[in-house]
Amino acid sequence: MTERKRKIVNDPVYGFITIDHPLIFNLISHPYYQRLRRIHQMALAQLVYPGAMHTRFHHSLGAYHLMCMALQELRSKGADITPEEEVAAKMAILLHDIGHGPYSHALENGIIEGVSHEEISQWLMEDLNRQMDGALTLTLDIFNGRYHKKFLHQLVSSQLDVDRMDYLNRDSFFTGVAEGTIGYDRIIKMLTVHNGELMVEEKGIYSIEKFIIARRLMYWQVYLHKTVLSAENMLVKILSRAKALAQEGKQLFCSPALSYFLYNTVTKDNFEREPDCLRLFCLLDDYDIMGAIKVWATHEDKVLSLLCKWLINRNLLKVVLSNQAFDGSAEQLLQEQVKQKWGIEGADLEYFVFSGAATLRAYNVNDEKINILFKDGTVKDISSIDNALISHTLAIPVKKFYICHPKIQANNVL
Repeated sequence: MTERKRKIVNDPVYGFITIDHPLIFNLISHPYYQRLRRIHQMALAQLVYPGAMHTRFHHSLGAYHLMCMALQELRSKGADITPEEEVAAKMAILLHDIGHGPYSHALENGIIEGVSHEEISQWLMEDLNRQMDGALTLTLDIFNGRYHKKFLHQLVSSQLDVDRMDYLNRDSFFTGVAEGTIGYDRIIKMLTVHNGELMVEEKGIYSIEKFIIARRLMYWQVYLHKTVLSAENMLVKILSRAKALAQEGKQLFCSPALSYFLYNTVTKDNFEREPDCLRLFCLLDDYDIMGAIKVWATHEDKVLSLLCKWLINRNLLKVVLSNQAFDGSAEQLLQEQVKQKWGIEGADLEYFVFSGAATLRAYNVNDEKINILFKDGTVKDISSIDNALISHTLAIPVKKFYICHPKIQANNVL
């Protein structure tokens, strides 16, 4: 292993990232981890922001880099972190996204029933732990919040974790949306441990406010952008239609891994009982889905072929946003127009005209709080500090309703 002790990766956001532990190197080299190179971090956001082509592999390496910086900072301030805990925390952040399917959340909503990427991450980490002879036991304890040093878990998963710090910074870099840029280096310099928990020094209040505001702006401007919502909803509808056709026994072009998930009803039970299920999931990536969609664009099923053709050619459904929920009459009127123009009928109309809601709470006061440690030793949640922006606006959830429908030139009702 001597020649593999130290590797550097050139990252466009942070410069050089160092991998200097054989266990971490083995983990990154594993096929489960390498699969993240084939999954876009921002799914179909590239249809709006052409630069958003980075992958989950980029993101998890970036989060690992920030974890290295944070651990070094905390140790310099006297936090007790053993070498074993350091390696385990770094591996926990490397693995935080390991269970994501193709195009992120589309698979969860389209072809796998009631199984979240968090659960798949858990199963994959347990499987990796078996393959690596128990080397991830401490990593799993930190990841799941079972370890007694709570601050290590908070660095991996909380409202101020290195995962959020990296994706905000990275996504704003690749989309060119400057509003998402955060002072990650200053935030890390302000981190401290108090009573075993992760906190921010008083001097860091404004950097934290900027971080929370940047998150809100990125959600509305990028992640929940109406055209991104349209494309991702179309992808979910395509997968749902393909699944429905497969269940009826219709012939569909797809890779063996995709075929397994389309032609079988896959639930939590399958993942827990059939080792093959997890293995096949790890063979799925964005290429399986897009390769199938290109072929399905000429499928005899009109619903499937239309949606696939439109998605490939970026002829996306129109999205109308509103502060109030849409009543059924708007949907019915649009469905009637779709029926007249494309001859789609009955339940099939729901693939083309549908409504939903996007909700964002930039800072959740009910979740694990971001605590500020003052010089006099008092601790306050960021939203309870006098004159803080957070308390007045950002802790309130915002909900936007939307309706999606094909672009119909004449008699457009909305």
